[in-house]
Formats: sequence, C-alpha cells, structure tokens
Amino acid sequence: MKLTTKGRYAVTAMLDLALHQHGGVVTVADISQRQRISVAYLEQLFGRLRRYGLVESVRGPGGGYRLALPDSEIPLTHIVEAVNESISTTQCGGDPQQCCKGDGQQCLTHDLWEELGDRIAQFLGGITLGQLVEQQLRKEVTPMAPIRMTDRTSMRSPHKTA
Repeated sequence: MKLTTKGRYAVTAMLDLALHQHGGVVTVADISQRQRISVAYLEQLFGRLRRYGLVESVRGPGGGYRLALPDSEIPLTHIVEAVNESISTTQCGGDPQQCCKGDGQQCLTHDLWEELGDRIAQFLGGITLGQLVEQQLRKEVTPMAPIRMTDRTSMRSPHKTA
C-alpha cells in the first residue's frame, strides 16, 4: 500500500477538523499547530479534500474549513483517495498493461499483494471519520485512576526485614 505521509496527514487533519469544528470553521493554522504539520502541506491537502467534496472552505476573516458531510458518512478510504493516494500494494499498482515485470506479466506474488491491498481498502472503508471522532472523545473522557498511597509500610522492599 502506498499510504505515505500524504494519506496519513490527510486522515489526521480531517480528524482534527471533525473534533474542533463545533458547528463553525477551523483554520489550517490551528490544525498545523496542534498536529505539527506545515501550513503549506495542509493547504495542498485541503485543496484536494475540497475538490473531492469532503470539506468546504469559508473565505475571509474568520474563515477556515468545515466538513462538507457528516463525519459518519466519510469512510477513511474517501480521505485517502481524495489526496490521490493509491491503496494498491502490488508493484505494478494494478496497471494491467504494465504489470509487475513491465512486459505484461505478473510477478509470482502479485495475487498475494493484490489481496493485501483489497483487505486494507476493505479495512479503511469500514471505518468512518465519525468512528474515529467517537474513539478520540472516549479517550478524552476516560479519567486516569488516581494513585493513592494508603500505607507507607507497603512501600518497603519485600526483601528487607524490619
């Protein structure tokens, strides 16, 4: 699978947008700061996401981006496809003319890599942006258990005698 930083950053940026839009818009600068992805790179990604119909842009003061669809209707495969990432794992990228060896013949493991690509696409297609949002929100709500020290004697080494 050729899921490079472009695809990973696009999913990360979309998740950040979904988590922070609260009915308004989110600036690329804010996403850049939170996720440590350059503004220029995010602008390229959001241009592609906008053309694909996943985000809408609002221009002018107070402008930014918002999701164009409910997060529950955006499978991760759409985000990856929007930024022109291939989910193909074969050496030939699935090109029937070239094939793996460049002469119209498949390599010995072509079917294996093709099946892996299909499974990755199926996995990403089965997860929506909304599910990632819910997962993140559950992480934020789950409090860490407080550490309590009730008895100093329990702090003694079990190997030492009193």
